Amino acid sequence: MERYDVAVIGTGPAGISAAITLNNRNKKTILFGRKHLSEKIERGHTIRNYPGLPDISGPNLMKAFRNHLDVMGIGITEERVQMVYDMGGYFSILGESADSMYEASSVIIATGVVTGGTLPGEEEFLGKGVSSCATCDAALFKGKDVIVLGYSSDAASECAFLAETSGNVTYFPLNGRDDPLPDSVKIVKEKPSGIAKGDRMSVETGEGAYEADGVFVLRDAVPPGRLVPGLETEGAHIRTDRSMCTNIKGIFACGDITGTPYQYIKGAGEGNVAALSAAAYLDSNHY
Repeated sequence: MERYDVAVIGTGPAGISAAITLNNRNKKTILFGRKHLSEKIERGHTIRNYPGLPDISGPNLMKAFRNHLDVMGIGITEERVQMVYDMGGYFSILGESADSMYEASSVIIATGVVTGGTLPGEEEFLGKGVSSCATCDAALFKGKDVIVLGYSSDAASECAFLAETSGNVTYFPLNGRDDPLPDSVKIVKEKPSGIAKGDRMSVETGEGAYEADGVFVLRDAVPPGRLVPGLETEGAHIRTDRSMCTNIKGIFACGDITGTPYQYIKGAGEGNVAALSAAAYLDSNHY
């Protein structure tokens, strides 16, 4: 299997900055994320603190980022990373399907933050009726009833995919989008308050409870403690030092996932620092 020097997870300002710096340092890098980059940037109205780009809109900043990646020949692997395993000397990275694996000598996490935290029961029942990946686990619920909690930007398309093989599908559009879905999908516009497990799984709201055989919680970013077992966190954030080093040697973090302020300029700066730290780590360990 091909092994990269660095795997960068995330295509917001932090991940893009890290990938650019690593490219300049001649490190073999794989960049995971959305080819449309960051939805947060796309929705930005006016950005006034990015040096050299006064009063730039979010969409125009995103175009500038994409152009920079294209000019440098940096591609994007459009796959959501589910988990990173420390193999001792390198890291194994699990993609959206069971046979989708990658290897890297170091990892930079720039996934953004899971706003609002996870739901009660979400972590407890993960793998026991709760899934975070439709592509990975759809086969486990063939012909069964499922509930989809759609926080991510592409949740509706994953819900439609589940509708092809599952029994009854109930969808909560929690991303605020009104995307088209198959007529067979039941849409519920209520706010979940927790996930419980009895004879079946259930999603509780202020208005009642909805039962199914499985619950898919689809988020743009995987909570850091779930993404990397053993990673030290502080609430929704990853704990780092000023060099963007985490408690696990070879893993670095940058951007919103390290804490406030949630600003593009802060993310880009931390991405540069994380990349330089990763390059130094690789050089010192003779990778």
